[in-house]
Amino acid sequence: MNFSKKGLGIACAIGVLAILTGSHSAMAKDTQDKTVVSVERTAKGGTTHVNTNGRKSLEERIHDILYPQPEVTPEPVVEAKPVEQPVQVVEDNEMNIMGGAVATREQCVRYLLKHNPHPLLNTSPEKLVDYYYEEASREGVRPDIAFAQALKETGYFRYGGTVIPAQNNYCGLGTTSASVKGAFFETPQVGVRAHIQHLLAYASTKSPTTPVVDPRYEMVRSSYGENTLDEWQDLNGRWAVPGVGYGQSILDYYHAILES
Repeated sequence: MNFSKKGLGIACAIGVLAILTGSHSAMAKDTQDKTVVSVERTAKGGTTHVNTNGRKSLEERIHDILYPQPEVTPEPVVEAKPVEQPVQVVEDNEMNIMGGAVATREQCVRYLLKHNPHPLLNTSPEKLVDYYYEEASREGVRPDIAFAQALKETGYFRYGGTVIPAQNNYCGLGTTSASVKGAFFETPQVGVRAHIQHLLAYASTKSPTTPVVDPRYEMVRSSYGENTLDEWQDLNGRWAVPGVGYGQSILDYYHAILES
């Protein structure tokens, strides 16, 4: 009788599994295991099936021997590295009127209270600084240096000159002489907004994002047209008259804030 290679392999596999099955059946009897082993012969082909509770059938085991599955080596788990966020660097071109803040709000408040623990304000020092950062940032003006200008103009909010605290006027807007008090603003925030808009009138041709409350805004814009003043030193003789060293003195206040 001639057998093909595949048929011979199947016969060998059946023989091995038959021995294994008998061995397992004997062990099941000796240990009184409850596993039920049944041997059935089918009507077709006389193929024997061995069914064991929780185990593979004879056909499944023969298939595993003839067609072994290749071992799959699990790939090593590589932990994902956190994505590094780029560090945003604020460019400190302190000469420019336009730009972002470098000094923090806390530094501004700390420096003010160091020189005047009881400023004459109609709001808290912290809230006033918040107004400067909100209003100036909205218009693109340096909030920290604008606040430094307010410290200079008001003497750390002690006043003592023509302007009085009730005016909420933090930059001497409209004060042209010792007898002219200048502009009044209904709230501290509106007073800060007027200050920022006045700086914007000098430094930019764009209109404010909020309704104009600076009473001298249109006068400055009509005078300068397409021309602008870029740096704080450019305010010398313009914001203040004669104004020698006016812009430089504002930057001195700003440097002191940074060191506070």
